[in-house]
Amino acid sequence: MDEKDLPVLYRPLDRTARIIQLLLIVPLLLSFVEPLWRVSLRAPQYPDGLYMDIYSYKLEGGNDGQDINEINELNHYIGMQRIERDAFADLDWIPFAFGILALLALRVAAIGNLSSLIDLTVLSLYVSVFSMFRFAYREYVFGHNLDPHAAVRIQPFTPVILGTKQVANFTTSAMPQLGSLLVGLFVIGLMILTARQFFAARSKTLHA
Repeated sequence: MDEKDLPVLYRPLDRTARIIQLLLIVPLLLSFVEPLWRVSLRAPQYPDGLYMDIYSYKLEGGNDGQDINEINELNHYIGMQRIERDAFADLDWIPFAFGILALLALRVAAIGNLSSLIDLTVLSLYVSVFSMFRFAYREYVFGHNLDPHAAVRIQPFTPVILGTKQVANFTTSAMPQLGSLLVGLFVIGLMILTARQFFAARSKTLHA
């Protein structure tokens, strides 16, 4: 069967699309070594602030890791559980998900068609959105499971997920970091590439 006789979704990707697909794998892989999110706190007693970077596989505090200890001391007073990597164990699937996406992207670049590219794009969107909602849920759990016998009693709250929020005399903020931007580049690149390939294949069908 000639290529022009194939249904649009089963048209093989053109050479340019395959090269772009290969290039898009690079930012996804680089996201492993860059922080995805940063949570920071600032108060009069901490003029330089405290911060914690969240990677896909670890937590890393500022000041050679000491900032996490300081944050945990503060959380102890309000009855919040300690921030440790084990507390984020339900996010351990993220590195594996990114690895699978990279392998699937490599496969699509090598032998894929428009249908497989669409599948990869939808799956990448799902992983990204689900990861964000899972992170938001974990933040909710941290702020609502407070020890009722803590030294300082406060109303349960959801720690800031994106943006800035005032909690007592602390200004807390949470912002995406380079790792998230790299993942976003991968996903948005896939979306643009998918749209480009769809309209190119559609045009070939209409003019066949």
